Amino acid sequence: MLAGRWVPADPLLINFETLPQIPGEHAIVSDVRVPGGDLTRVEKSKGGVNQHNYLIHHDHQFWIMWSDGPGVEDRVGQRVKFATSPDGKRWSTPEFLTPEPPNSGPQSEFYGTRTAKGLRWIARGFWKRNDELLAIASLDEAAGFFGPSLSLRAFQWNNANRTWVDRGVICDNAINNFPPERLPDGQWMMSRRMHDYKTTGVHFLVGGTDAIDAWKSFPVLGSSSELAAEEPLWWVLPDNRLLALFRDNRHSGFLYRSFSRDNGQTWDTPVRTNFPDATSKIHGLRLRDGRYVLVSNANPKKRDPLVISLSNDGVTFTQMGKLVGGRHVDYPHVMEHDGKLLVAFAGGKQTVELLQVRLDELTKELNRQQPEGD
Repeated sequence: MLAGRWVPADPLLINFETLPQIPGEHAIVSDVRVPGGDLTRVEKSKGGVNQHNYLIHHDHQFWIMWSDGPGVEDRVGQRVKFATSPDGKRWSTPEFLTPEPPNSGPQSEFYGTRTAKGLRWIARGFWKRNDELLAIASLDEAAGFFGPSLSLRAFQWNNANRTWVDRGVICDNAINNFPPERLPDGQWMMSRRMHDYKTTGVHFLVGGTDAIDAWKSFPVLGSSSELAAEEPLWWVLPDNRLLALFRDNRHSGFLYRSFSRDNGQTWDTPVRTNFPDATSKIHGLRLRDGRYVLVSNANPKKRDPLVISLSNDGVTFTQMGKLVGGRHVDYPHVMEHDGKLLVAFAGGKQTVELLQVRLDELTKELNRQQPEGD
């Protein structure tokens, strides 16, 4: 999955300090650190959490959502916030997207704790379905990952009232990783982890065309035995096969991958690739010019730096550059717009940050230091 003369025989030995530095414009959307805090420091006990970032462009502006709550992450009382921007640089004041979790607000005795006696929301992404802008969030008990009441819910943007309207549950016993994307046959697909996914493995939900809650679930066999599959990512290859990538929570230090030839109904047993990974969330997509990008924490030792990798075929990546580093950075989400890549990420799980990278500059810098075919 990773190839080039710049790649050592053991990819775990890549020197991330010498990767090409990709230039970009930086913005901070939200910050829960103590006032004047240093971006290079992680003050996890103070201020709360900002992470699980998702982007979209809709109605002539950028939208971003994330999980915002007390404590380190995903504790009782956590909610989802959002902000908008005309240019990705100047962002509106963050507002709540979800209501308080039932009986789990700041007045609850369990607020800010990890317990099954309270609930939390987790941001799960924007879904532009026809003319509707939907925001997806999961709701479950905050003791661990995940609670037995786990459900995936949708909120629809009402532009006239400038509010989010609760559309209800779109799938019970499910949390996705990224919002639905179109399959070659026109259906929607997104990943699914059930509350007991550590034994049942990863599934993919296919449907969403007849109604937002009409889905069929298909397992990825081997995703809980060959590895401890987490946070799947998938895309469509040029030949209409699907490729899925998985974080491995057994800390193998590498990504796993699987293929589907029938629009996500059956999947090959996941196999380990040679693409290094820090056991962290990844995101990527196919660009309009046909190439593929993958943004990840490829340093297996820590979530630093955040790197971007390029592939011509969606299977083998031949170039890699550094986006941001020198500190804890993770949970990326990337989108393409008007010749640029916008990459949202979390800093120390306490800041929502954004990089804008020009595609021509990305290509120029990588070709200068890691020519294609090198």
